[in-house]
Amino acid sequence: MIDWFLTTLKTYPEIAIFLALALGFYFGKFKFRGIGLGSVTATLLAGVLIGQIGITISQPLKATVFLLFLFAVGYGVGPQFVRGVAKDGLPQALFSVVQCLFCLIVPFVIAKIAGYDLGYAAGMYSGSQTISAAMGLSTDAIGRLGLPAEQSQPLLDAMPIAYAVTYMFGTVGSAIVIAVLGPALFRINLQAACKDYEEKQGGGQAKEMGGAGSAWHKWVVRAFHVKPDGKVKGLRAVEAEALVKDARLFVLRVRHEGKVEEATADTVLQAGDVVAVAGPREALVKVIGEGAQEVEDPELLNVPIEGVDVYVTSKEVDGKTLAELAERPGARGVFLRKIVRGATATSIPILPNTQIQRGDILTIVGRTQDTAAAAKMLGVADRPTDVADVAFIGAGIALGALVGALVLKLGGVPLTLSTAGGALIAGIVLGWLRSIRPSFGRIPTPTVWFMNNVGLNIFIAIVGISAGPGFVNGLKTQGVSLFLWGAVATTIPLIAGMFVGKFFFRFHDALLFGIVSGARTTTASLGLVCDSAKSQIPALGYTVTYAVGNTLLTIWGMVLIILLS
Repeated sequence: MIDWFLTTLKTYPEIAIFLALALGFYFGKFKFRGIGLGSVTATLLAGVLIGQIGITISQPLKATVFLLFLFAVGYGVGPQFVRGVAKDGLPQALFSVVQCLFCLIVPFVIAKIAGYDLGYAAGMYSGSQTISAAMGLSTDAIGRLGLPAEQSQPLLDAMPIAYAVTYMFGTVGSAIVIAVLGPALFRINLQAACKDYEEKQGGGQAKEMGGAGSAWHKWVVRAFHVKPDGKVKGLRAVEAEALVKDARLFVLRVRHEGKVEEATADTVLQAGDVVAVAGPREALVKVIGEGAQEVEDPELLNVPIEGVDVYVTSKEVDGKTLAELAERPGARGVFLRKIVRGATATSIPILPNTQIQRGDILTIVGRTQDTAAAAKMLGVADRPTDVADVAFIGAGIALGALVGALVLKLGGVPLTLSTAGGALIAGIVLGWLRSIRPSFGRIPTPTVWFMNNVGLNIFIAIVGISAGPGFVNGLKTQGVSLFLWGAVATTIPLIAGMFVGKFFFRFHDALLFGIVSGARTTTASLGLVCDSAKSQIPALGYTVTYAVGNTLLTIWGMVLIILLS
């Protein structure tokens, strides 16, 4: 039975790939105190284990899924990457470049000192910086050196060994260095720093408006009687709403002379009317406490509402704060539940001075006519769909790969993006275009996730299976020293980056560690930082730096090989 199973895996290598994926995603989800192997490392180890029997896999498959993955990466980070480089995210984008240079230089120096060959150097870099995608570009760069197979194959086999050995500290160590060592080193109280940032961004006001974490969703609809001597008598709805300071209240419906009518901003409230008012519970309770007469009117209160995700594309709202947007007519009648930004779908704190950016997805709630007006002001409604623009995906990857395949000789030295680098750049450009012209190129979030995660893990599974026979021997000969050098390659760039961010760029203490986490693309450390701060404020510094860092750290996989060769 065992012989039949092993023979079948050799005969049908596609079965081995899916088996590695199954094992990798299953064991990769287990965590101890928030830290685990992750699906990529677990898939690599599963592939290495399966590869011990000696399985040959067609190389075009590996290249195909890797191009799919890189395009998805670029598509996801495109809006933040372009915006960070071009607009007020420039300081964070520049810092990301500095941080990424540290992440390249330190592993390069270590590889020289330790005498590692190209394979071990590339794997150590990818693992210590937890940037799995760089292995693909390193593999491509090694293939372009023109080495005979007996020389290039050992280099390719060494890469996953070094990656697997250094990745664990790259993940756990980076979280500890950034979230634990960083605040202690700079004597920063994260909770106090986040409270200070909230106050400077209007956090005191935000508590009435919904505040960080509540996203203005704690609201109810209640009915009130307009008294003959009431102060709202004769006022337009928008004027009556303005009487309650520091809270968003809206008159949605009016029962006038027994008939229920939908209210607008210009609806005049008259004595004897019953009005349905939506707003934060505490604000409406306060209104009742001031003498307002509440009425039970099920028909009036049966207001149809909907929740809509809106994709921000408007130039007019780009960079505007929530407080500024709340004053616009298009914001009347809607409540904001959530802001999601970037390829990692980072939840952004909702504060009056939180700036909205192109490419953000805002979850709003209100009447259909109100959410439609708000969506028109912000961009387009991003309603759920399972349909992806496959023509856009195929053409984008093909065009990017064609550009990347071009070779420019400079002083006799061939320079090229490679097909992988071209697909990444194409994804960035087309992802940014999609954020400002959403009429084309739609790729649903689940599809992006599939391309990103499954594409990468199929590539990693093939790498592991192909390198399996030489993995164990390499681990025995390089294990301990490689792990220690990897720890150094992880730690030094992070400490250097924190010093530069703190004293040269002078980032706010509440944002510093989120910015460093993004530049080093380590989501584990961002989670630990936010847990320590008991706030999502550090996430505000993550998205722009992640977009730039994810792009550069991936490209460094090719650059490192060029420098060492």
